[in-house]
This record gives sequence, C-alpha cells and structure tokens, in this order.
Amino acid sequence: MDAHSAKDPKDATDTTNATTPHDRTGTLDEALQRLHTTGPERDGWLSNHAPMVAEALAARGQAAAVHRWLDTYADKLEDFPSPVAPVTDANWPAALGDPRRAADWITYFSHATAEGSWRDLLALWWPRLLPGMYGGATLPVIRVGHAVRALLDGGVNPPRLTELAHGLGYWAARHQPVSGVTPLPGPPDSPATARSALDAVPPVPRLQGGFTERLARVGQLPLWSDEVSDPDTARRRLAELVRATTHRYATHGHGNATMLVHAATAPNAVLRTLPALPRGLWVPSLHAAWTASAAVTAMYAPEEAVPYVPAPRGITGDDFLELALAHGEEHVIKLTDTALDVADDQALAAALRAIELSAPINS
Repeated sequence: MDAHSAKDPKDATDTTNATTPHDRTGTLDEALQRLHTTGPERDGWLSNHAPMVAEALAARGQAAAVHRWLDTYADKLEDFPSPVAPVTDANWPAALGDPRRAADWITYFSHATAEGSWRDLLALWWPRLLPGMYGGATLPVIRVGHAVRALLDGGVNPPRLTELAHGLGYWAARHQPVSGVTPLPGPPDSPATARSALDAVPPVPRLQGGFTERLARVGQLPLWSDEVSDPDTARRRLAELVRATTHRYATHGHGNATMLVHAATAPNAVLRTLPALPRGLWVPSLHAAWTASAAVTAMYAPEEAVPYVPAPRGITGDDFLELALAHGEEHVIKLTDTALDVADDQALAAALRAIELSAPINS
C-alpha cells in the first residue's frame, strides 16, 4: 500500500467536530491544535508529554483541566523544528532513526493521514517502526497509543489525524532497534506469568548515564510469550504484561520514578493500538512490547523492592485522577491513566506510589 492511497470511506464518516465520549466540548482538539506548533522534544532529547497528558485528561473526563495544565507545562515546550529535506516513499529508509529529520517525518505523515486511510497507514508503518520502539525512551510509541485511542473513541477529525502524524513522525525520527540481547530461559513456572518473567530479568550493572547508554548494557532477557502465535492469546498476554508492570511499580518504582513508568505505559500504548491494527500484527506487537518492558526493567531495577502498601479504601478512580492532576507531573498522570485501565487495588497503589516518588510539576 502506498502511504498516499485513497481515503477509506470508514475514515471519512466523522471528519468534523468529533469528540470523545468524555470530551464533548472540543477541548482536546483545541489543545492538540495548540500543541502542533511545538516540537516533539526539548533540550535536544527530552520528550514533549503535553499531547499525551491532554488526551489522557480528556479521555478521563477532565477536559476542563486540560488548558490549565498546559499553561503550567508551557515552559517545557519548544517551537516546531526546522525541516531538513522531504521524506518520500522512495527515500524514507535513509531518514529512519535520524532525530534531525523529525519535522520531515511529521510532514510526511501529515500528508499521508490527510490523503489516505489512517488505519491503512498505521498497518503499513507499524511493522516498520515496531523494532525501533526503544528510541526516545519509548515515548514515541506511547504518543501514538494516545493518538489512536482518541481516534478510536471519538472519531476522526483533522487535529487527531495530525496528532497521529506527529506521533508516527517522532517515532520514525527516534527509531532505535535493540541488538545483541541473548535470550534466557524463562522462569520455571509453566506457563510463565508476566510477573515472574519480570522478576527474572537480570539487572544491568548499576551505572550513571541516560537511556541510550543503559540500553546498550542490556545483554540478557528472559523469554516470555515467544511461543505465542494466536492473536487473541497475544492480546491477553499483553494485557497481563500491562497489569504486571503497573503492579510492579508499587514495589519497584523507586529504581527510577520516571523511567519505570514507561515499563507500563509503553505496553499499554501497544495494547490500545491493537484494535486499529490487522490481527496479524498482534503477535509481533506482544513480542516487541515485552522486550521493551523487560529492557526498561533491567535498566532501572532497584537493589531491593519495598513492601506493597495498599491504597486506602474508599477512594474512587475519579479521586485517583484528581490526586494525579493536583500533583501535575506528566508521568504521574500517565501512569494513573494506565492504572485506571488495569483497575485493581495494586494498580491504584502504583499510582499513589508515583505521586509519592515524583516531584510535583510546580516544584
């Protein structure tokens, strides 16, 4: 399929004023338009979390808080980057993984989403991008997952298509495969659970350095779900992985309060995207999500776990989101969003743990 194929009729059924069930005000679309003049990163490598937080708040019934939160985050936004040279259907391999080409990639996908079916475009590019989901500390795939949820839950309109283009373009620019990882035998329980497999991940030697330096030290990861070949089983296992990584944050998040959020939110982004993908892509999506979660677990594992502290009884899901919003830190809000998907006591305890470990946005 060419990236500029004819528009699919099912994508054209709702192209104006589409809103999510939780955002009937159009606030999300206003926020996305506001943010699309900004770049995907700041300071050369830190990700712009604002579109993801805006979508999470709108999807959870907090649209009224979106612009107020964006105002607090505004100092962390940079202008949209300058283009280098156009990305085309012929030359894209040479531009893949080049962060200097972020504007070129976003422009390419913006044209493609405007001219063709976004689902077909996603089906074409997902397997191309999936091996490089570690780039940008997994933030690009997380941004794509939020964009897809907005499209699936609320329908198709220009701001949401443009947001998908920004997410895919960021992913293509930061595309970074992982290599040299030796598979280890899985944990002895049969079948191995996601939690036992995460517990069996060998931590990398403790070192200073950023994500890329730590990723290069990941040498061994346990096998988990590599035998899965059925799409429905892959989807169930992916949901299990999201639950296990979210639960684990409650006892291991102090290894790195920010980065270990991604061990849960990256596979959840993949899980949210599955309904928009052909079923044939579900199994490789599971395998890539496991490798990403396991690698982040290895890179930021604490020396010891802390005891699990249950969340206080009587606090509702809305209460947890209000607490996260009052705290304001972007990773706290996004982990709370994932914890509300998991929707059990330990997941909500993980959300509270993130609030405890993270500095508030205005600190």
